[in-house]
Amino acid sequence: MINAPSIANCDLLHIGKQIDELVAGGVTFLHIDLMDGHYVPNLFLPTSVVKAIKMKYPHIVTDVHLMVSNPEAYVDLLKEYDADYVSFHIDSTSFSIRILRDIREKGMKAGVVINPSQRIDCIEPLIRYVDYVVLMTVEPGFAGQTFMEGSLERLDELQQLRQKYKASFLISVDGGIDYPNAIESVKRGADILITGIYTIFNQSVGLTEACKKFQQDMHNVEISRKCLHD
Repeated sequence: MINAPSIANCDLLHIGKQIDELVAGGVTFLHIDLMDGHYVPNLFLPTSVVKAIKMKYPHIVTDVHLMVSNPEAYVDLLKEYDADYVSFHIDSTSFSIRILRDIREKGMKAGVVINPSQRIDCIEPLIRYVDYVVLMTVEPGFAGQTFMEGSLERLDELQQLRQKYKASFLISVDGGIDYPNAIESVKRGADILITGIYTIFNQSVGLTEACKKFQQDMHNVEISRKCLHD
């Protein structure tokens, strides 16, 4: 299980310091939300934050989540800034396959995002082109929301779809992750958890120790799951 803290939860006045603390806690995968104020009613972060993070921490995997109305316009720039993973919402474009191919051809991992109001099987035509699928468990656009009812059942559907096609795409769960639903998500096959204020940020032990604790606890869940399957 990959712990991928969303830097949308950082204190913007101390974002550099907090990323340092995340890295000190063993984080190797950062989730970077980019919002354009059109696809979602919020603006957040310039694309250059990807470049800044990669320059300071070249080993960190940058997972860029495009909440924008024209995702195709960002691919070249994100490649220039050395992004590793790039995902976009399939209802933000009429050319999902073209964008997925473009992302992959530029050496990045390509992902699509499923909103809570969308059917899980809407990604079936795209399965052969994706490296990962992001399952939104809140409405996109704002950090700090709570995990939506029915999301775990949708995760089950996505896992079944992966098994049906014998696909190898990773499953990322994004939104309202806390300890109870994190444990259930890992048990049900999630590979990446986008973490925020309920597990990593705003914890009494601080960012670094919160990351270490979360990673260890999820590792224990994975071990238990594997033992049950063996």
